[in-house]
Amino acid sequence: MPKHGKNYNSAREKIDSNATFVLKEALELIKSCSFAKFDESVDMALKLGVDPRHADQMIRGTVILPAGTGKTVRVAVFAEGEDADAASEAGAEIVGSDDLVEKIKGGEFDFDVAIAHPKMMGKVGKLGKVLGPRGLMPNPKAGTVTPNVAQAVKEAKAGKIEYRTDKSGVIHVMVGKVSFTMEELEENCITLIYALNKAKPAAVKGAYFKSCTISTTMGPGVRVDLANILQQK
Repeated sequence: MPKHGKNYNSAREKIDSNATFVLKEALELIKSCSFAKFDESVDMALKLGVDPRHADQMIRGTVILPAGTGKTVRVAVFAEGEDADAASEAGAEIVGSDDLVEKIKGGEFDFDVAIAHPKMMGKVGKLGKVLGPRGLMPNPKAGTVTPNVAQAVKEAKAGKIEYRTDKSGVIHVMVGKVSFTMEELEENCITLIYALNKAKPAAVKGAYFKSCTISTTMGPGVRVDLANILQQK
């Protein structure tokens, strides 16, 4: 088993690992247990009652967190002409066509999100082996392949995140920073939960939300009871 430092162990002692908490209590706990010298991320892990081996149970989508992520997002856009100009005006840090493809082939990845105009996918497709493993390949389902590149840039800057189930049916998402107010964190978490609930596949039988845990970058996880949130929807 991995060994943890005294700060982690001290935080762990404050949390009953057998208990579940309503969202507000869980957020208060992880904020009070935060001990890192930097502004830790707040992460949520949700185990869903799906079988990702079946295409109709693979959960993937996007949602805009109302309070943003607290992270500065650098955006690269594959576009030409007026679309390139619109992307730049919307705030994209990197905009290009063949030149951007060549930079990436050369190992330059100074961006967090890649967006592409559909007309560019013939060129962008050649980068699948380098962008794919990094989670940077533009994808229509994630809204990053779109003719409205300017709007996509604005959404990425505003806190749009992508979620998808892993092989175990778990979704891991960053929902903010420890420095966020309780209201901001709650709103982000609830927005994500509602989005996932709306994305529930018709093929899923039985419990959809199996478990939910929230934690900071360095701290222990706290189990969250989602029942009261789902009842309000």
